Amino acid sequence: MPSPGSAQETSLASRRSKITPERQQELYAAVLDLLRESGYDSLTMEGVASRTRCGKSTLYRQWGSKPELVVAALRCARKTLLSDIDTGSLAGDLHEAARAVDAASGQDTALMHALGHAALQNPDLLIALRSTLIAPSIAAIDTMVERAVRRGEIAADNPAADFVAAQVIGAMRSMPLLEGRYPDAGFLTRFIECAVLPSLGLPNCPTSPPNCPTDPLESGAR
Repeated sequence: MPSPGSAQETSLASRRSKITPERQQELYAAVLDLLRESGYDSLTMEGVASRTRCGKSTLYRQWGSKPELVVAALRCARKTLLSDIDTGSLAGDLHEAARAVDAASGQDTALMHALGHAALQNPDLLIALRSTLIAPSIAAIDTMVERAVRRGEIAADNPAADFVAAQVIGAMRSMPLLEGRYPDAGFLTRFIECAVLPSLGLPNCPTSPPNCPTDPLESGAR
């Protein structure tokens, strides 16, 4: 007997199967364009329907509400998932995550600004964003840390291990508030090397660039 969750997912997939993937992409693109143009509060199902020449009833039937439609569009637009990253070391994983975050932020800074502000005033949107964007990112970073423990890079009882996701995601989310811009790869790389890795007892130059000594004695000699 199928579980309630699987039955709900099957029903949802059945509802959405009536729209072709190509048409779905058109709808999602229109949603993101409207968000960039006028923000979340001004986005309406009527506006999406008008922009895409789609019936409003179809949008409600397929996605149920504006927050669900927005989150579906965001999920579809995500090109790089942190869960796809596995470089073989925790430092490498975190540096790759920094590059992925930089690429995503650079493409849609205005969009994320609009949604970040709107989420604070719209509980439904905040819940949807947390479940779709934030929670998966936390889970992905936690998985990176767990792999590091299994490889013996860090001790299982290292007290800082529990806070890696909070550090990285906290830096990503707080910088727009503090400085009015999203962090780029350079900032996140420095943050990882100067704050995250030292707290774990790891060297802060894991990728061994030409100007970064691998021998601590060499570093001290300079």
